[in-house]
Amino acid sequence: MSDKDLVKLGSVTAKGGFRNEDDIVAKFNNWKNDEDAQKWLEIMGYPINEIEKVEAVKLHGYKTDVQVQITIYMKKAIAAENLSVKLVSNPQGFNQVDKRWVDSYADMWNIPKDIVKILKLFTGEIRPTKSGLRDPRRMFLDEMNENDQRKVVDFFAKNKILIVSDILKGRGKFSAGWMLVVLIINNESRWVLKSINHAMNVFADGEVRITPQGSLKIGKIGMQRKGGDAGRPTSNMLQFKINPVELFKD
Repeated sequence: MSDKDLVKLGSVTAKGGFRNEDDIVAKFNNWKNDEDAQKWLEIMGYPINEIEKVEAVKLHGYKTDVQVQITIYMKKAIAAENLSVKLVSNPQGFNQVDKRWVDSYADMWNIPKDIVKILKLFTGEIRPTKSGLRDPRRMFLDEMNENDQRKVVDFFAKNKILIVSDILKGRGKFSAGWMLVVLIINNESRWVLKSINHAMNVFADGEVRITPQGSLKIGKIGMQRKGGDAGRPTSNMLQFKINPVELFKD
């Protein structure tokens, strides 16, 4: 079965166009006339006949991916939901869900100093002295000694739940409660909406391991050096990526 067929099994055909995340906001704000928005609200547990008003806004600065906050005014109460939104056009594509400097992750997760050094060698924030590397600017994990490789794998395996929660859900008032994935292929749009806890279970499924490419895989989540940025220092940040289409297959 192809990726496209798998997507169709777990998704709903969209009624309107999805050019960008602003369209998601517009659909929620037009909920009275938009069938997709009505289905989303029902999935989140809000009976349409009890809703008086919906206000949606796009949040900025809380995570590297796009989040939408929805305020639902019911006849007897007010509720708010935060959505992590992924718009993708390639079933095999990957989406960055979090990026930071290694020191920032070290503060968040209490990473020991020896593992911080290993991660900085991996990203190139610390230049390696070893010769014969694939890239003289940094070390891939499989180019490190077995003890250092084991330290990295053991740390991320031990702290897997915390790490997956931080990079997919986030923390605080604007942490995501839901993940909405929209796949757009050949002008056809399909979507799936799942609770963030469900999404975390999907993407965390699998062991922590070093890949043949020398990066780290945490279940279905990839950890890589950011790269790019025309060689600027920010290319040495650490990033985490997922293929959002995995949410359709569960």
